[in-house]
Amino acid sequence: MDDARVILITGTTRGIGKFLADHYRRQGWAVVGCGRTEVEGSAEGYSHFCLDVADEPAVKAMFAAVRERFGRLDALVNNAGVASMNHALLTPLDTVERILKTNVAGTFLFCREAAKLMQRAGRGRIVNFTTVAVPLKLEGEAIYAASKAAVESLTAILAKEFGQLGITVNAVGPAPVRTDLIRGVPPDKLDELVRRQAIRRFAESADVANVVDFFLHPASDMVTGQVLYLGGA
Repeated sequence: MDDARVILITGTTRGIGKFLADHYRRQGWAVVGCGRTEVEGSAEGYSHFCLDVADEPAVKAMFAAVRERFGRLDALVNNAGVASMNHALLTPLDTVERILKTNVAGTFLFCREAAKLMQRAGRGRIVNFTTVAVPLKLEGEAIYAASKAAVESLTAILAKEFGQLGITVNAVGPAPVRTDLIRGVPPDKLDELVRRQAIRRFAESADVANVVDFFLHPASDMVTGQVLYLGGA
């Protein structure tokens, strides 16, 4: 059994998730990542699982493997998510179901299974991902924003349910970061969004990591049920 702190990060094949996996691996954490595709090569201190975050049997099998190998889980970062920018009148039901399944059901599944493992040690950290699209009520992102509003509600309630287990549950809401998630959004829409922020620039993955670092810090054990948006949304 490894002695390093163990962190599980979803959606680590690219973007913010990949950045966070490298960030915590460099800090000496044992990093467990997952995504719908395999990753090329291997990195010391990193273990990868190929799965859909809303596939309950696959998720349970992954947590069983983590328990078998490490015997513990110190932190969970629910980064995996999908988005779609469409006017409500042009949004098909399969898009609605796909977004809700990944963003809401997937987040719930990982929170539930992580808490089962964390409660054995009487401590743990969970960080969920929301978006500035929620407070800004962005047109064209009704279902995406609704899914993340559900994540925020889930975060607040799980913070209460898991508090007695020594587990904190918080959420970070990034401003737009130049990743594949926003690749299909027209540049003028992104520029308009940035202009609505107090800090008028795109966020970087390092900005997101800074917030996650804060939530994971040992001194943050009284911080739970909180949502921190980047950019002053």
